Amino acid sequence: MDTTSTPHPSFVPTSCTLPTAEQPLRVAEFESLFATALRSVTRRSPTELLLVLDGSPETQAGARDLATRESGCCSFFTFTFTGTELTVTVPSAHQDVLDGLQRLAETA
Repeated sequence: MDTTSTPHPSFVPTSCTLPTAEQPLRVAEFESLFATALRSVTRRSPTELLLVLDGSPETQAGARDLATRESGCCSFFTFTFTGTELTVTVPSAHQDVLDGLQRLAETA
């Protein structure tokens, strides 16, 4: 697996342009979102993950902001919002990153 040398976010690829020191903070943002707003997790395919979030305006705005920022440093992610559903897709070469995001969601 092609990962950074940071101990916490072991699934973060070296292609991520977020500075290494900021990567654990970004992971913590996802952990916080999942811990407070995640309602369900479904792996639709090896390259697609469905996350159902609560419907509060704050959650929706925060999740959209986080997805926009994450797409800026890891352009292989595609985040699609439909109501309370957040679908995350990646190319097959980045399935391990999606695996890591799923583990993060399921353990939050």
